[in-house]
Amino acid sequence: MQKNFKIIGFAVVASVVTSVLTLFVFSKFSFRNGDYGVQKSGKIPVNYAGYFGDDNGKPLTDFTVPAQTATPAVVHIQTKTKAREIKSNQRRRANPFGDPFGDDFFDDFFGGPQRIPEQQASGSGVIIKDDGFIITNNHVVKDADEISVTLANNKSYKATVIGTDANTDLAVIKIEETNLPYLVYGNSDNVKLGQWVLAIGYPLNLDVTVTAGIISAKNRNIGVNRSEGGAAAPIESFLQTDAAVNKGNSGGALVNTNGELVGINSAIASPTGTYAGYSYAIPVNLVKKVVNDIVKYGMVQRAYLGVSGITAGTKIPTEDKEKIEKEAGIKWDELPEGVVIVDVIEGGAAKKAGLQKGDLITKINDIAIKTMPEMQEQIARFKPGDKVVVTYQRKNKTYTVNCILKNKLNNEAIERTVNIIDKLGGTLEPIDNNTAAKYNVNGGILIKKKGEGLLSKSKLEEGFVIVSVNDLDVTSLDELKQAFQKFQNEKVVYIIGFYLGNDGMYRVPLELNSDKK
Repeated sequence: MQKNFKIIGFAVVASVVTSVLTLFVFSKFSFRNGDYGVQKSGKIPVNYAGYFGDDNGKPLTDFTVPAQTATPAVVHIQTKTKAREIKSNQRRRANPFGDPFGDDFFDDFFGGPQRIPEQQASGSGVIIKDDGFIITNNHVVKDADEISVTLANNKSYKATVIGTDANTDLAVIKIEETNLPYLVYGNSDNVKLGQWVLAIGYPLNLDVTVTAGIISAKNRNIGVNRSEGGAAAPIESFLQTDAAVNKGNSGGALVNTNGELVGINSAIASPTGTYAGYSYAIPVNLVKKVVNDIVKYGMVQRAYLGVSGITAGTKIPTEDKEKIEKEAGIKWDELPEGVVIVDVIEGGAAKKAGLQKGDLITKINDIAIKTMPEMQEQIARFKPGDKVVVTYQRKNKTYTVNCILKNKLNNEAIERTVNIIDKLGGTLEPIDNNTAAKYNVNGGILIKKKGEGLLSKSKLEEGFVIVSVNDLDVTSLDELKQAFQKFQNEKVVYIIGFYLGNDGMYRVPLELNSDKK
């Protein structure tokens, strides 16, 4: 028996010694020489160049500093749209079931006025100046009658709309406060694939929320501004991330790990309407230009190169491909990256500079252009009258040319919004509290003189007090201005009010745009 134990003991000791020696040899030779798998030691793939530096081996980036820096400057926006009646577009038919009790059910069924109930919604916004200027999405504040802003410290304010732009889905609103925290602009051109970013906002009516992800793509065009925002000439060149974004995040901040604003969260790609993997932000370099235009001019100064184009390499019908190949003097499949011009507008900037159908645009101001969305974003950063340098190829030769950008009317002029108060003409002033109490109203705007503007062409007379525009209450000149801005594209608005010294309310039509149908 003892002999058997000795044999077993010897075998165990031998096994242990063998294992230790094996590990020692393997560590000394295999790992040192890199002979595991198919990769060779001493060789680093080119895509890892510069990655292994002094920071190698340190923990992943700690997001607490950028999160703490950015969250105080991201706000919760809540909107309210009042209930209102709308008229059916259908031709009204006689109601054979006349209701002597005034029930409007049959009126609604047969094309009478229909009532839209009060609606409430919420979103996010980013403070960009310490005096209360805030960026958000156009779709967050569109059609809102009341806008309230709540800061991260739970203080709430009433906000006014400074201006909106459906084409980029951006809006600027303002609260009356000073010494506010705000986010500094980063540079979205420097954002790289795989870079960490944080999405900050107020999703699902929750308190301020921070999520993290990476930049998964740039210059994405998903068609949301045209399909859902109603934009006539949309600009989409989104930063795509996998940071979780949900309803309520719209208008919130996308920041880098330095806490700098690199985008405004705007949309998600989802079959359910909630986060499913991808979210989209408007790049901050485009945001800056739009915001500056709205604040300075009251509207976005949209510049046009005057071409329509298609991204080189896109799958197109054979007939179109052959036509472009003939104009470009090169096979479609051999075209380098860029945008192929398929049409040039007469009198436009490109035509004047000598660009032609079939030319391949590769750079704008020395910035490489690979896709149509990239080119649209670059041009959108300029205003009419600005000069850009366009690099293009024609029949395999490279050229550069200066283009003076134009507006949609094909001239180089800056467009400005007309102050609606000036457009109305006359002398207007708010009524005092005593007058408001006497007539049992919250307030209103008195027409002291009609002047020579739109009021002079209406049935409104001096002494009339405006209390609402299209059922939107007005108690100050700012509210009157906002009401008219909201309905500025309507042919006719309806003014409701009363005459001083008289009882009863009147509903008077006021024509705003005689050219509207």
